[in-house]
Amino acid sequence: MDLKDSGIFRLMSDKMAWHNQRQEVLSKNISNADTPEFRPHDLVKFDFKKQLRETARMPLAGGENGHLSGTIVSKTGFKDGQERNPYETAPAGNAVVLEEQMMKVGQNAMEYQTVTNLYRKQVGMLKTAMTPPR
Repeated sequence: MDLKDSGIFRLMSDKMAWHNQRQEVLSKNISNADTPEFRPHDLVKFDFKKQLRETARMPLAGGENGHLSGTIVSKTGFKDGQERNPYETAPAGNAVVLEEQMMKVGQNAMEYQTVTNLYRKQVGMLKTAMTPPR
């Protein structure tokens, strides 16, 4: 049994994947802080309700030729979005504010650590439940 495919573990795995992808986007913003005309990007916020609805769906188990694959679209990543109203823009057209990006990186790391701790606690509870009494 793979824990990533079951309820809360799948949600937490998706949330950690979102944080990983966001870290990459924020890192690109910081690395392009001096690039003229560069606009910072960020991911669309993680929607817990939407992810929960997708987790509740059961995909069809068609493994042979001629079986229908269902209508559930496979996930290929999280949506990237450009910041619409940057705080300030440099004369060269660059809209990256390093302080703002560093604050987002710190927040992202803190939230990732929270989800990691929740995941660890859930695994610990499962191990406790599966351990025979002494």
